[in-house]
Amino acid sequence: MRVLLIGSDTTLGVALEQHLSRWGRHDYECVTFAASRWKSERHAKKVIRRCQPDLLIDARIQGAVDSGEPLFEPDIDRCHWLAKACQRNGVAYFLLSSSRVFAGQQERPYAEDDLPDNEGTLGSMLQQSEQRVRATCDRHVILRLGPVFSHRGRNLFTNLMAQLHSGGKLSLDSSQRGCPVAASDAARIIAGVLDQLSAGAETWGNYHYCSPDTTNCYEFTQVLLTAASSFAEFDPEAVTLCEEPGEQSISRRLDCSRLRNTFAIKQLSWRSFVADALKLYFDSLQHSES
Repeated sequence: MRVLLIGSDTTLGVALEQHLSRWGRHDYECVTFAASRWKSERHAKKVIRRCQPDLLIDARIQGAVDSGEPLFEPDIDRCHWLAKACQRNGVAYFLLSSSRVFAGQQERPYAEDDLPDNEGTLGSMLQQSEQRVRATCDRHVILRLGPVFSHRGRNLFTNLMAQLHSGGKLSLDSSQRGCPVAASDAARIIAGVLDQLSAGAETWGNYHYCSPDTTNCYEFTQVLLTAASSFAEFDPEAVTLCEEPGEQSISRRLDCSRLRNTFAIKQLSWRSFVADALKLYFDSLQHSES
């Protein structure tokens, strides 16, 4: 299968490109987030015609959400442009989205058929991007993910590690609960879906994936602090963690049974990826300082 990856420089885009390169089961071409901020629909059409992919993976929106990169209305419009070009050229559209499409007020995990109810600006933009793809391109997959972390780029992990390195008192919210996903694990999931789509599976629609382990920012940072203490470059005594309950409890857990039942892909705990992420983080830190 020939794949066009848009947003290849996002945290997940980098991990996915590495995964595709390592296994070599699919040909692929990459477009960075900045290069995909086209001024008109004509530019989006040209990319599709030039690359002639079988499937497009759009990592732009999810990448912006987890990195804190601001999203603008034209970014959502580009989903529509790409979806129209995909529909016209027989290309499948794989949109990566986020659990933040939901408000987090539901006690049980959110299923794919639950109505997205996050009324904030970010939630609205996620909903619009999904709606544009769903309404315009028949052959689509929308994969909502928990917060994606990695040792590189701007994301939950690197932001917290930078704060831990700075030392001092660190106040952390414990009211918002979710299920983080390592970028390498998310890449595994996406590649597994690609393999089955390339084999002829017609399994279009919405899917969810996240870790089976729920946590909050305070607990996640505790795990990082404990694991990082084994690295000589880090002084855990210089950091004090303080738990700060927020005014409102939020839980964005995702029900991942549809993905498991459709593609036979099981969930992995985010905790099992922390040690490797820390090693790579400190290795890159040493390399940048040498």
